[in-house]
Amino acid sequence: MIKKFGLLISLLALTLAACAAAATPSMPQDGGASGPSVGAEGGYAAEAPAATAAPMEAARAVAYDAANAQSAVVGDRLVIKNANLSLVVKDPAEAVEGISALAESLGGFVVNSNVYQTSVDEQGNKIMQANVSIRVPADKLQTALAQLKGMAVAVNSENTSGEDVTAQYTDLESRLRNLEAAETQLQKIMDRATKTEDVLSVYSQLIAIRDQIEQVKGQMKYYRESAAMSLITLDLIPDVLSRPLEVGRWQPQGVAKEALEALVGALQGIATALIWSVVYLLPLGLVFGLPVYFGVRFAARKLRRPKSAPAA
Repeated sequence: MIKKFGLLISLLALTLAACAAAATPSMPQDGGASGPSVGAEGGYAAEAPAATAAPMEAARAVAYDAANAQSAVVGDRLVIKNANLSLVVKDPAEAVEGISALAESLGGFVVNSNVYQTSVDEQGNKIMQANVSIRVPADKLQTALAQLKGMAVAVNSENTSGEDVTAQYTDLESRLRNLEAAETQLQKIMDRATKTEDVLSVYSQLIAIRDQIEQVKGQMKYYRESAAMSLITLDLIPDVLSRPLEVGRWQPQGVAKEALEALVGALQGIATALIWSVVYLLPLGLVFGLPVYFGVRFAARKLRRPKSAPAA
């Protein structure tokens, strides 16, 4: 009975393999979207089993032939459009709130946002900066970009990009169909198997196939959602940082200003000293210095006067 069951399964596998070979020419695949990848992960044989093969070998042959079926064609093209903006704004924190409201009004949402401190100004106030990423419907991307730029004091940079992922999506759709077909055939074989080891072996192959199916579905979902909702990444720079040239926390303009202020201060000091000398010190010198000067001269003359010689 077991031999008859194995023979029946083998004949079924050979028939399916012959039909697939006759209806579908071999197509080169790449990157894991091909049928051989199923064989590599699931351990399927490369050729159909002989008439005396066991049910497990027949299952491998069915899965391999299903994975080499003809790829389906996706009619609509999938293009992922994204944008990057660097904007100068008055207040990054307020700008983040405005950008969040804009995304929601356009039917989008905020992916992530980050407001952080970069430095402190001369008065000790914190200088904040922000990064925010939003998604908006792809057909409203240009509208969103125009409104975002309208919120800014200046636009430092703007970059938009597009990636056509139609081919990748087509490969994934083809792989999904092939994996689902292999899953169906393996399920039928497991339902007819009688030996415990055969059931367990086919079940392990079903688990591997279903894991691949979930991965492919996840990748397809990512492509669809990315094409439907464009990603906009923004760097928000406060206006105070956009004016001066700054290297780290050192600003050449600030140093030049400080040097000029120091020079003016030095000149002011010199002028102040001259004024005090003329207005304050000079009169004091005249009042007290002249008597002292004349007294010193009088004393010096008396000392230099020759003494008279004594009488003989």
